[in-house]
This record gives sequence, C-alpha cells and structure tokens, in this order.
Amino acid sequence: MKVLYVSEWYPHRYDAMSGLFVRKHAQAVAFQEVDVCVLYVYPTQNQSFTGWHEIVDQHTSLVREVYVYYRGSRMSALIAGWKYIKRTWGMPDVTQVNVITKNALLPIWLRYKYDIPYVVVEHWTGYLPENPDYKGFFHKFLTQYVAKNAHCVMPVSTTLQNAMIGHNIQANYQPINNVVDDFFYLTESHQTSDTGKKILLHISCFDDGHKNISGILYATEQLLKQRNDFQIVIVGIGPDFDRIKQLSNDLSIHHVVKFVGEQTPEQVQQWFQQCEAFVFFSNYETAGVVLSESLACGKPIISTPVGIAPDIIHSDTGILVEKNDIESLSNAMAYMLDHAHEYDPLIIRSYADTYSYEIVGKHLKHAYKQSLGL
Repeated sequence: MKVLYVSEWYPHRYDAMSGLFVRKHAQAVAFQEVDVCVLYVYPTQNQSFTGWHEIVDQHTSLVREVYVYYRGSRMSALIAGWKYIKRTWGMPDVTQVNVITKNALLPIWLRYKYDIPYVVVEHWTGYLPENPDYKGFFHKFLTQYVAKNAHCVMPVSTTLQNAMIGHNIQANYQPINNVVDDFFYLTESHQTSDTGKKILLHISCFDDGHKNISGILYATEQLLKQRNDFQIVIVGIGPDFDRIKQLSNDLSIHHVVKFVGEQTPEQVQQWFQQCEAFVFFSNYETAGVVLSESLACGKPIISTPVGIAPDIIHSDTGILVEKNDIESLSNAMAYMLDHAHEYDPLIIRSYADTYSYEIVGKHLKHAYKQSLGL
C-alpha cells in the first residue's frame, strides 16, 4: 500500500521541530510496512536561489520526504512536487491531508481524477473556542467540503473533535493519538536533582497566551510562602521567554525557578526522570504531546482540562485544575510535592501504551484499508 501525505506542517531545513508529530505518524505507518511519501512545500529563505522551485528528495527512517522550497506561488510548488512524485514514486493508493488548508486541493483532485480516497489528520488549534482563527467564508467552505468528502477525519483528541463538531463540520470522525518516542520510558529508580530539592517540571514553547506559564509562576509565588523544598524546572524557548524570565525576577521567585532553555528529546526524558510531577496550565491545546510523554515516564500530572488531559487524567494519573485558577494550581503543586510517590508509576505507564508507534501505526493503517474497502 502506498500513502501520500500532503502536510501543512513538517520538519524542514529552517525549523527541525515544526510538525514533528506528523513525521512520527508517517514513521509509525511505515513501520507497518506501508510505503509512505510526504509532500511538503515551504517558501525558500535562500536569497541566492534564482529559480522557482527547489526539490529536495530524502529519506528519514523508512519515510520518503519530498520538499519543494519555492519562490512565488504555493500552488505551483504543490503541483511541481506532485509531478515529481508521480514520475519517481508513482500513484498513491491513499492520500492523507495533515491540517485542512489549500494543500487539500491536491488530494481532492486526486480523488475525482483517479478515484484515490483521502483521509484527514487534524491538529489545528484554530477550531478551539479559545482561538478565533477559524473564520472566513472560503476557509470554512473548504474545511467543511474536505471533511465531508474524506473517508474519515482523525482529530488528535476528543477535545479537538468536539470543537470541530461545534463548528458544524460534518465528517466520519475517528480520533487518533499522537506518537510518543520510544526513549520516553519508565526508569527503575528515581533520580534526584543536583540541589536535593523536589522538582516540578514544565515544558513549553513560551507562548504565554497559549501555555499560561505566567500562571505557573504566580502559583509558585503562593507556594513559596508555605515551603521552599522544591524547584520549578521550565524547559523550552519561545517568543515570551524573556518576559517570563523577567516575571520570575519581579515575583522574587527566581531562586526556585530554573530556565534550562531548549533541550533535546533525550535531555527532556532525563528531566522527567528527575521530577516528582509534570505541570501543565495551558489555556487551550488540541492534544498536548508532553502529557502522553509524562505518562510514558510514569509521572503524575497536574493539568488544566485541555487537549487529551480530560481523557487521561484521573485518580491514577494526576489532578485536573480549572484554567486560570492560581490557588487550585498552587494547592495541587503542594499536594504533589508530598504525595507524588503514592502514584504507581507502572499504572501511569500503562495508560501510555496507546501512544506507541505500533498502536498508532496500526490505527492509521486500518483507516487506509477501510478507505480502500479492504
């Protein structure tokens, strides 16, 4: 079986982390002996490039990736990429749209020209009620048309599915999980921090309107009035990094808040090994991959009810707190510092099995086979 991914987001030469979850889906499917090719177009930043299209053909793991870096028209780049793929790889059996945008016009055309079915995997936060970006007549018309005519639409959480249904987007919905890397795993022993203090971990892209890191700092300020046997470790970089770091100084909590910047996935896994619990205070999420990573590492979670959190957090795995409820977050953090050891890591880890490459890959392959009537 040959499956062509047409993706709005994907890791590329200018941002190795963009759309990494799409690559993991592609790899999960490829591990199920599906021939996967990804088509991704992106405007070039190479000022010395004088042509219209630069095609880069590469393999990552078992996945073929065709990049078209372009100057000028996005649609002409998409067409150029398709012609190249058709000539060198052949016709797909199924196409997959990753995030409904104008890119979906190619799978729609393939469906009507060659009777090739397509599926949709949706990640976009714009459907969520907290985000006003789902607007415009053409955008809404295209989204509804693509979703209705897809074999199935696979949102990455039931939260996202409900948001899409709330916009009256009619489809055959089949939620799909994101993939957790194999190196996020349960360790035999808990590693202590170099300070000897208990660690609460947060991982963020430092978009405060989205992730509400400032709320975590305000909760930390309250907690520090009661105790100082802890450290807040914040991993990541982003547009609000300097402002958040300054806020920790302004609140006089900088001595218990450690900003470690961008880390490799392997380094992130090390931080999970050292922490008591993971803290997530987002205002909205479509999924929240770090939540499933925390499960895989056997760590309890404090989170707002966003993304996959309502589906995975219960008495065995952590605590849900309401959005912007600083006092409740501070109380939950205090509770975790004293009681995290009472959560069973093996039970927490068991809830992460559905995020494995094998399970997610089989789910996607099943959807492809269904679309072909197999």
